[in-house]
Amino acid sequence: MHSHALIFIQDLAIIMLIAGLMIVLCRQFKQPVVFGYIIAGMIVGPYTPPFSFISDETIINTLAELGVIFLMFSLGLEFNLHKLSKVGWSAFIAAFAEIVVMISIGYGIGLWFHWSQLDAIFLGAILAISSTTIIVKALDELQMKKEGFSQLIFGILIIEDIFAILILALLSGIAITGSLQTKDILLTATKLVSFLVVSLLAGILLVPRLLTYIAKFNSTEMLLVSVLGLCFGFCLLVVKLQYSVALGAFLIGAIIAESAQQTTIEKLILPIRDMFCAIFFVSVGLLFDPKIVVHYFVPILLITAALIVGKIISCSLAVLMTGRNGKTAMRVGMGLAQIGEFSFIIASLGIALNVTSDFLYSIAVAVSVITTLLTPYLIKYSDSFTHCLAPFVPKKVTFLCELYANWMQDLKPQKDKIDITNDVKNSLIHITISLFIILAVFLSGAYLANTEVGNFLIKTTNGYIERTVIWSIALIISLPFLITVYQKSKRISLMLIKANTKSHKFISELLPIVLLLIIMMIVSALSDSILPPIGMLIITLAIIGILIITLLPWFMALYTKLHTSLLSSLKKRKKK
Repeated sequence: MHSHALIFIQDLAIIMLIAGLMIVLCRQFKQPVVFGYIIAGMIVGPYTPPFSFISDETIINTLAELGVIFLMFSLGLEFNLHKLSKVGWSAFIAAFAEIVVMISIGYGIGLWFHWSQLDAIFLGAILAISSTTIIVKALDELQMKKEGFSQLIFGILIIEDIFAILILALLSGIAITGSLQTKDILLTATKLVSFLVVSLLAGILLVPRLLTYIAKFNSTEMLLVSVLGLCFGFCLLVVKLQYSVALGAFLIGAIIAESAQQTTIEKLILPIRDMFCAIFFVSVGLLFDPKIVVHYFVPILLITAALIVGKIISCSLAVLMTGRNGKTAMRVGMGLAQIGEFSFIIASLGIALNVTSDFLYSIAVAVSVITTLLTPYLIKYSDSFTHCLAPFVPKKVTFLCELYANWMQDLKPQKDKIDITNDVKNSLIHITISLFIILAVFLSGAYLANTEVGNFLIKTTNGYIERTVIWSIALIISLPFLITVYQKSKRISLMLIKANTKSHKFISELLPIVLLLIIMMIVSALSDSILPPIGMLIITLAIIGILIITLLPWFMALYTKLHTSLLSSLKKRKKK
């Protein structure tokens, strides 16, 4: 046998044997499995005496990358649009508040210890995202997975994962340029959200149908290989677009989650995921240096305390603001008080880009280990803590909280206005989705124009013809969605006029036109590289106007067909 293959088998055997032993011990002492994997990595790692048991860390790190892919793919498979819609704004507000507060706390602690600015920024990002894996395992072991507060926690975790993907993209930008302006943040967020929306919609329309066709052959092998092909192929596309591989794995997982074969695929992926995720968490322990932990003992304790207190306060207050009771708010806050897999990915990004200090990764692992151990107890005793805290809360504060909760309940639409409220909400969803699809189309046109072929064509003829053609094609593709924006905004205007008789009907015509003009201004700013000269632009718009008048029914029929197909795919998932 080749020497490299022998070394690989030896390293893999050592990792899996020690990881297996640590899992048994963790189960025996009722500790989280992730903790056992990290300890196993520390045992076999290069920083633990007397010597390193691993001969080739490069191979292990490559396998750990596969672990990230399968971990994020599995998280995507658990992503559920229907569950997310139930917790709605409560989850979004809590996740946003937690991330902002924790980034600020982490950044402040980093600067207080006189660390570099990039170390402080990355520390804030590391502390911002809670661990889905650890929380789900803890709730499952405590048999609290189906309780109401757990569903809110899952919703917050989903929103956090989406924010984490944005944070990864922004951190990469900061690391490369050294700074990040507000314009860069808005542009990055717009591109990311547009990509997310288009990927989810296109994926939900196509992938479930493809998997249904493959499932007709009744071959689990064919289904598994096809799913793995989709996973790695989509990850490759995302990497080519300069996004994180974690984003690609999570997205394709979320798309496949809307298929009728989701349960079967989860069972098929589970053993592969467990193996590679074990290697990923072991690789986390491999990079853990006890000497750094001893040297940075005080910062680790301070960061851990700030993490727990900051997450409990920020999440609990945010949940209270959404009208939930104090018991639920405290359960959510104490349930989210830890960090895990995304924090390791963020810390690894800093090392890969060579912009953070070596000690930051070990600090992240140490804080994660401590908070992982505490998580089950924080969740289990959250009600007891609430009861102990209740006598110390002033009666005026309790009264104001109850008054606020009742006011939030009163804000909910009455029975006679539910239909109008739902109609407005659905119209706003249509407008938002259509807006991001339009942005994605024009950004794609700009991206294609900036490829080697596009640059060659544009330089050859001064770019007039090619820019006009690309921009015109993008506009034609966007027409069904532009028409939808106009019609849905007009519908909202008419409903608002109906609700308020003092409003003039002129508003119902003015508002959609103004909205379209704003959209086209944004689109023009984002796709200025393919924007035709003013003369050709006017001619193009005139031709497009004639096209709209001529083919309006066809454009509307196309949008309706796409909308019906999307709803059909989502309903099949909901019935499962």
